[in-house]
Order: sequence, then structure tokens, then C-alpha cells
Amino acid sequence: MLRAVHDCGGSRTRAQLTRELDLARGTASVLVGELIESELLAETPAAEHARGRPTLVPGPHPRGPQALAVDLREDEWEIAVCELGGRATTLEVRPHDGTPEGAFLPIGAALRALVGPRTVGVGVAVAGPVRQAAPGEDPLVDIAHLRWRDVPVGELLSLGAVPLHLGNDARLAALAEARRGQMRGVEVGLHLHIAFDLGGSLLVGGRPLTGASGTAGEFGHMPMAGDDEPCLCGTSGCWGVQVGSNALLRRLGLPYGGGKGRAEAGRMLARARSGDRAAAEALHAVARALGKGAGALVNAHDPALVTLSGFGEDLLGESLREAYVAALMEMRRPAPPPVVASALGWRGPLLGAMESVFDAFLTPNGVERWRHARMHGVMYTTSASAPV
Repeated sequence: MLRAVHDCGGSRTRAQLTRELDLARGTASVLVGELIESELLAETPAAEHARGRPTLVPGPHPRGPQALAVDLREDEWEIAVCELGGRATTLEVRPHDGTPEGAFLPIGAALRALVGPRTVGVGVAVAGPVRQAAPGEDPLVDIAHLRWRDVPVGELLSLGAVPLHLGNDARLAALAEARRGQMRGVEVGLHLHIAFDLGGSLLVGGRPLTGASGTAGEFGHMPMAGDDEPCLCGTSGCWGVQVGSNALLRRLGLPYGGGKGRAEAGRMLARARSGDRAAAEALHAVARALGKGAGALVNAHDPALVTLSGFGEDLLGESLREAYVAALMEMRRPAPPPVVASALGWRGPLLGAMESVFDAFLTPNGVERWRHARMHGVMYTTSASAPV
């Protein structure tokens, strides 16, 4: 029931949820009553209902669980507080200096000030691979073009026993798209997130594939550029050298790299749309590179749909589509998988970070830990003292 309310954004009536979950009306009534008593759900009258008894809509409880979500980009970070049902309210956006300490220490301080009895976890999206060095150890973050290597995020954030869920921004954007965007109901989909360069994820059954060490989806580091342009990841000819804001600025002879230039890239995109020839040519070149690589990934993975977030929507157009179709195997060209803009845009990583928290919470163990914490007046933590 909680999962259904969360996934629909608190938009369905109790009667609709009862039918969808194939519950008897009496069972649903008892269940909703228990969830209200546990401060997990609250019911409000539907906006429109027939005469007689009002139709009730289960939604988030005013004292119910909250997730804190962070989107750490190469140049700034954003924190939002999120509730069951998916509403995310941004609280703070701040730039950082491009160092791990300059990014994570202020984030940790801001999070510790926000954590309270309602907090069921913190989700953090980072613009680089998140890998598990060894079983049971904290994950480490690498962001090549910021020269970050083996960054111990949990240690820098210092959140104590508050559940921390760390993930790559492109993969979390894909997760959010599967829950609340264009990928809903798509069995096999490909999501690409374009920022300074690009990453993505293959979704199967609405779940992003993670790989053996948790670093699947680094599509931007496939050697598809057709040249020997070095990449800070340690190899050369990476697809990401040709796609993203860095690639756009490089083609225009403007300064780029080091997590700087997102705003300047936005200005160049606006100039391209207004008819500036040099900017338009650079944009078309980046779009063609994206289309060619997307076609290669479609040949490899056979998705039903391709979605683009971040700068991806700005790159959609004839140049991308022509390069995309040309890169497809001949058998795929009569009915190629559509390439469309994400429904969530730049919000994808932040909303994916939120979903990672609620995925862990919306389980029998998570709900029991919540009830235990409310009953005993303690914080919701990873402590094993709660029943499991």
C-alpha cells in the first residue's frame, strides 16, 4: 500500500488502490487505519466526489517519513527534502570549489542540520562512478575530470547512523525516469544523462543495471570518438570527449574543464538557437556525436526507448536523429527505438537520490524500524536494535 501511494504520487483514492492491489475493502480499511496510526499515511477528501460519504485519498502523513536528497554536480550541489509520494522541495543550492573537501564537508554540515526524527535516509547523486572497493566497505567515488580518486564520501559527510544511499547521477536519473517519467512501464530502456560529459544506464524491468562493482553505465568512456584525444579517465578517444558542455565549449575554442563552464555552455546553446553560425555548427557536431553513440548502444542492448536528460533535450534535433539512424543496423532502421527528452530534465539525479532512500525504506524491515523509532521516541537509523 505504501509503495502504491508513493508511486502514484498520492493521486489515487482508497477505492482505486484497493482495486489495483486486489484487496478486500475491509482489509484495505484496516491496513490504511494501521498506517495512519503509525504516522505513515494520512487521508484527505478527494477534490471532487459525488453526494454522500466523501471519497478519501491516502497520501503522506504530515509527521511522516522524509528523505533528504542531494545532487552533487561538478560545479554546485543541491539539497531537497522529500516526502512519500515524491514531492521534493529544494532547500539550498550552493557552488563548490571542485575539491572533495570543499564539496562534501559543507554538504555534511547542511545535512546534519536537517536530519530529524522524520528522516529515514539521505540519498546522494554524484557526477562520477561509485564503486564498492570490497564487500562491507564504504563506497568510493571517482570523478576523472575533477581529478577525484578514491573519495570516502561517507567519512566526509559524517552522518553517523543515518542511512546513506550513494549513487551515480546518471544511473539515479534513469531510476527516476523509470518511476516518474518516460520510462514508466518500459521493460528495456536506455537513459543517457548529458552534463559536462555523459553517462547513463540500461534499465531492465524499471531497474538500472549496476555491474559487478557498481560502476556500469560509464558509456562516456567507451572509445568511440575516432581520435586519440586524451581523457582524464586514463585512456583516449572517449565518447564523452565529443559530447556534453565540455565538448561544445572546446569546439568553440572557449575555456572548459575542471567542472566549470555549464553556464557558458547554456549561453552557447541559446546563441545556436538564435542563429549564431559558429555556435550552431558546434551544437550540430555534438548532437551528431551523441546520435552516433546512441545508435551503437541501441545495436548492443536493443532497448524499446531512449531518453535524454540534462543537456540532452537541447541536443535533440535533425542532426542527432540522422546520425542515430545512420548508426543503426539495417534491420533496426524501419522501426528504430524513439529517442525522446526526459520528463524530469535536470531534476532526474535529485529525484533518483530520493527514490533510492524510499526504495530502502518501503520494505517490511524499513517500516518496522519506523514503527520502532516512533514507539520509543528515537531516531530512525541503521541500528540493529529495531526489530527486523
